[in-house]
Amino acid sequence: MKMNTAQIRQTLHQYQAQALPAEHPLMPQLERLFGDHTYFLDGNGLNIVEPVIVEPVEPEQTDGVHGVVVNLASWVDEKAQSLQPHKPEPTDMVVDLEGETRH
Repeated sequence: MKMNTAQIRQTLHQYQAQALPAEHPLMPQLERLFGDHTYFLDGNGLNIVEPVIVEPVEPEQTDGVHGVVVNLASWVDEKAQSLQPHKPEPTDMVVDLEGETRH
């Protein structure tokens, strides 16, 4: 999912990560490997956010726009200097792109 500025900001309020800027030198390579997404780096590695349907718990709640954090590559070691790509792995982190975090 390619996010707009507001969605990136809202995601970063809920998710401790760093968004890679569109002009980052690795973007062309990442887009070739994984597609057109907004990419995030966190303590686990390289991630994207994919749209997900979250059913409202309360009748007055609206569905809104949500995304699940998907890990695409993990850090090779504790120094976090090199990434090892792997099959996309959805995490249990779901972000509300219009409000607060839901687990």
